[in-house]
Amino acid sequence: MNKPRDDVFRWPVRVYYEDTDAGGVVYHARYLNFCERARTEWLRSRGWEQDVLRDQHQVVFVVARASLEYRRPARFNDSLNVTCEVARLRAAAIDFTQRVEHSADSTVLCGVSVRVVCVDAQTFRPKPIPESILESFA
Repeated sequence: MNKPRDDVFRWPVRVYYEDTDAGGVVYHARYLNFCERARTEWLRSRGWEQDVLRDQHQVVFVVARASLEYRRPARFNDSLNVTCEVARLRAAAIDFTQRVEHSADSTVLCGVSVRVVCVDAQTFRPKPIPESILESFA
């Protein structure tokens, strides 16, 4: 069992039937969905909504790279926590370390590394993260 850290953002997720394969095990691609939700909620917890970033700042964040390491299966009706930590902040990109953990004992089921890139909402070319947004990430 791993002791949860207090400084790590956590988002609760329940495994629904639609998340599983015929054997009741979470389908591998669903972990990406769970992590996307956690990153969106992490951003929201810092005062930013995706549509506001697009409409008022003309930027969106897109996934440029994702790497997953599956350790143990999650199953139908499991209660999970998905963590979100900034591993590295760059001018136009953020590297995240994420984990999907069983909420009962914090056992890590899947480790995830994700790079998101800030891009112009119209051209989708990389663009520096606006300073006001960067400040909220500190």
